[in-house]
Amino acid sequence: MTNTLIIIYFVLGFWGFFSIIMHGSRPTKSLAWVLTIFIIPFGGVLLYYLFGVNRRKFKFFRLKRSQKRKLYDVENKEEDSPMFDFHFQNKQSEKLSKLIKNNSYLSASKGNNIRVLNTGEETFDAIFETISKAKHFIHVQYYIFEKGELQDRFHELFKKKVAEGVEVRMIYDSFGSVSFRGKLKKRFKEIGVKVYPMMPIRLGSLLFTLNYRNHRKIIIVDGKVGFTGGVNVSDKYIKSISDLGIWRDLHVRLEGPVVNSLHRIFIKDYHFASKKELLLKPKYLPEPEAAGTSIAQIAASGPDSNQPAIMQQYIAMIGLAEKCIFIANPYFIPDTTVMQALLIAAQSGVEVNVLVPRKGDSLLATYSMFANFEKFLSVGINIYTRKDFSHSKVIVIDDNIASVGSGNFDYRSFEHNFETNAVIYDEEITAHIIDEFECECKESDKLSYKEFKSRPRIHKFMEGLAKFFSPLL
Repeated sequence: MTNTLIIIYFVLGFWGFFSIIMHGSRPTKSLAWVLTIFIIPFGGVLLYYLFGVNRRKFKFFRLKRSQKRKLYDVENKEEDSPMFDFHFQNKQSEKLSKLIKNNSYLSASKGNNIRVLNTGEETFDAIFETISKAKHFIHVQYYIFEKGELQDRFHELFKKKVAEGVEVRMIYDSFGSVSFRGKLKKRFKEIGVKVYPMMPIRLGSLLFTLNYRNHRKIIIVDGKVGFTGGVNVSDKYIKSISDLGIWRDLHVRLEGPVVNSLHRIFIKDYHFASKKELLLKPKYLPEPEAAGTSIAQIAASGPDSNQPAIMQQYIAMIGLAEKCIFIANPYFIPDTTVMQALLIAAQSGVEVNVLVPRKGDSLLATYSMFANFEKFLSVGINIYTRKDFSHSKVIVIDDNIASVGSGNFDYRSFEHNFETNAVIYDEEITAHIIDEFECECKESDKLSYKEFKSRPRIHKFMEGLAKFFSPLL
């Protein structure tokens, strides 16, 4: 029996090693998986099969419907509109806009009205107010749609709007919203809401979909108003129900042509979740009309994208910065490419400021994040640790371009998750975000290179251990 297990172990180990060598995306990540396979008997192979296999070259991304997802953006491009036909006054914005258009298939648009929402309470007040005024349809997409007061308020509003003849459609991530099933899901369907999971967790497809999650947060009302950012439907954003206190996050309310772009992302995901409706109709994509003076663009990516668009967006913004960079992120674990871009920017004279929570919701992620700080501090990057838990995903450069969305600075957002960011080319809005950032920095602790370097050895060991596994996060 023992010999049989040894043979099976070596066969599985060899398969894993061969698969990593043939299809590994990055040497550091590949090395981490090789060591995991041989350090953890049997379990290492299982972990690799669940979370490490490059699905782009395996069954999940060879499936017919996945190929259709890849073709969707090419075949259903945005229609020409004067709102999308213009030129930027500066090269920074022009270059970034062109990159996003080429890898996300979504153009920048003028004539938008954008409101930054700084807290969960402010965000949901704006969302519920907008939903209450819906006349035609409400489309909702969340990574986490959690049981609680907020979910009850959505149910109450949806019930009222459906009774008024408003169409309500909703998609959710089956892993992030794992509790949204059974009676909770049924009560939404019973009032007339069309509800579908993204990549449902089922036995037949579990091994091919578990590692790929839809992390987007999108609401579209009547094709006129949209919301996106980092806020999930969870009472953590409005009340203190854990030792992290009330979660802080940044969200944006959008009006104008950019809503058309954001809605196209929902329509694509809804089509592939429902397997029924393709909502590319004038009713759902009305002719874009000006609602303000801001220029904005949607960046989106996923494991079925031809390019890692969110990662490329962040690298481009870092590289385009001439004066300053502001980054707020709860999972600031950049890969080698992004890390080098930040180091180059700092050593080129660009002021780089990073704001992260001192304590996170994942111990492994927190230690992984702190593992890179010594190197960042050594080149003059300013790092601030805030006392509360901030879930915001924000990057701002040079007082004129800001990004607010769902994309983290980690491997998961870059490679495995479906993400969406709103990129805002507006000095006034950018200044507002920077003001908020600087206020938070004043209330946070600024790390000292000398003091951080002399931190306890146990902390360095835990950071090094976590860093080893960071490519697997």
